[in-house]
Amino acid sequence: MRLLYRLLATGLFVGYVPLAPATFGSLWAIPLVLLTGTYGIDYWITAAALVVVGVVAADRVAEEVGERDPSEVVIDEIAALYLAYATFPIKWKVLLLGFLLFRIYDVLKPFPARRLESLPGGLGIVADDLVAGAYTWITVKVLLRFLV
Repeated sequence: MRLLYRLLATGLFVGYVPLAPATFGSLWAIPLVLLTGTYGIDYWITAAALVVVGVVAADRVAEEVGERDPSEVVIDEIAALYLAYATFPIKWKVLLLGFLLFRIYDVLKPFPARRLESLPGGLGIVADDLVAGAYTWITVKVLLRFLV
């Protein structure tokens, strides 16, 4: 089970990329979105599964390595960016805009993201990224409304 948790938490071991693992982990959301689309039950089942699996796997790996939020854990970025694309058309400009905005919000940790980081275990690891994903969704929605 340890290997399975590590496989999931690290985004199929992408989290071990030595430079910017969170950025590379975020990129893994894009093929997933391309596979499921951004509408319908398949999308929401995948989104829910990513969050639940993300919390459990992140918790187990963090506990195993003895760190609060290990850099190799990228399932939180994958789940959050996946949610950030919800309901948007799958176009390269939207995918790029969402990716860039998400990385900015993930680094800046706007309210209440920083506060949610203090939640215990995997919940804290995933929750702050979900906030960044929500901010990304809102920003993309506004930009598409006014720029397109």
